[in-house]
Amino acid sequence: MAYRTTLVREPAVAGAFYPADPGALQEMVDRLLAEAPRYETEPAALIVPHAGYIYSGHVAAWGFRQLEGRPYDAVVVLGTNHVEPFFREISVWARGAWRTPLGEIPIDEELADALLAAGPPLRFVPEVHLEEHSIEVELPFLQRLFPELRFVPVMIGEPSPENIEALADALARALAGRRAIVIASSDLSHYPRDEHARQVDLSAIGAILSLDEELLRHTIAEWMARRIPGLATLMCGEGPVRTAMAYARRTGAVHTTLLRYANSSDVPYGRKDHVVGYAAIRFAREPDPPLGAEDRHTLLEIAREAVTHAVHGRPLPELSVSSPALQLPRACFVTLTRGGHLRGCRGEVWPRSDLAHAVQRVAVLSALDDPRFPPVTVEELPHLEYEISVLSPLRPVADPEEIVIGRDGLFLLAGGRTGLLLPQVPVEQGWDREAFLRAICLKAGLPEDAWRWPEARLFRFEAEVFGES
Repeated sequence: MAYRTTLVREPAVAGAFYPADPGALQEMVDRLLAEAPRYETEPAALIVPHAGYIYSGHVAAWGFRQLEGRPYDAVVVLGTNHVEPFFREISVWARGAWRTPLGEIPIDEELADALLAAGPPLRFVPEVHLEEHSIEVELPFLQRLFPELRFVPVMIGEPSPENIEALADALARALAGRRAIVIASSDLSHYPRDEHARQVDLSAIGAILSLDEELLRHTIAEWMARRIPGLATLMCGEGPVRTAMAYARRTGAVHTTLLRYANSSDVPYGRKDHVVGYAAIRFAREPDPPLGAEDRHTLLEIAREAVTHAVHGRPLPELSVSSPALQLPRACFVTLTRGGHLRGCRGEVWPRSDLAHAVQRVAVLSALDDPRFPPVTVEELPHLEYEISVLSPLRPVADPEEIVIGRDGLFLLAGGRTGLLLPQVPVEQGWDREAFLRAICLKAGLPEDAWRWPEARLFRFEAEVFGES
């Protein structure tokens, strides 16, 4: 098939989603990137938002900053179809260039041809790209990071399982042996109130981090069935997100990290009653390094100060942490003991905020809101010992034999109930794998064989556990 090599896709939303003036656009992108931290772990894929920069640019920058200084030789941007209701396939833009106010970006035609070689549903349908913004708004960030950028834009029509599998397979084949980055463009919940958006978005993010396609489908269906006022979708870029997950599984990029979460109400001009959610998520082939001794000490101090203030009825201390590791959103638990006996333990399965604030929040819950114990008293404060467990993302358990006592914690979802046990619990109790499985069912208030139910969802996770001793 022959294409005109001079084909140039002109910007459709310059002046609306981002500045049309080249100088203003460059200044804005550079400022957003400079405000985001850069971590050592190299991404193989990213999820970033595509709303107007005044709303989501700071979140997108946390994703794009991770690409700085890394010489990728293949860049693919996956967009979603907002404007062509009858387009159901996948369009790979194969020739020419795309233009933004910062200049033209040539298409990596060799890579585009390699993707198109997979055949239908992958085709080159230029017209579906012309008014769509989901790829375009990502490009100025890439242009500032990679002056010699060549890339391939891919538009996903219907996010069907067949399309997702076909594209993920094509990407894995075409990018094999290359230093590649796949960028999935998507916003999260559309138009509920702020408090509902955070609930919905954090559930969806947890499912994405798990790399479990079935959990993501279940999460989307469950929240949409609740008919939350204003909620039109959990993610407009479901196709790009699910493709990134499938590509990550195929290529070993199974270490997932939420870099940043916000919604449109978090900016000064945002409305609380009509919001859109945004996340930057990284998929990598190597895990993040463990927390250093100083960060662990800081978190333990945060937990102790939070409990002390809360028990005395004083406002919690304002937190200002400079460590990039403590700025990452992470799920965690705080365990309180007294004289070797449990005094309280609460936590979160999904990351809700940066790790420093998460530890502060759940430490207070452990002291004052564990239903198994009365609230901690002032007299007890000097005698408490603190342990923090920072959780990895959940991973589905396909075979119970993969559960390792001492490494894995368990999370069970069955019969509308949930249960969680930390990795240290079976070690402390002397349980083997079978006893651990029975215990997680009982923790959820279910029969001890509920993990075997066909509809049950069993997950494992690891935890970085540290205390004061």
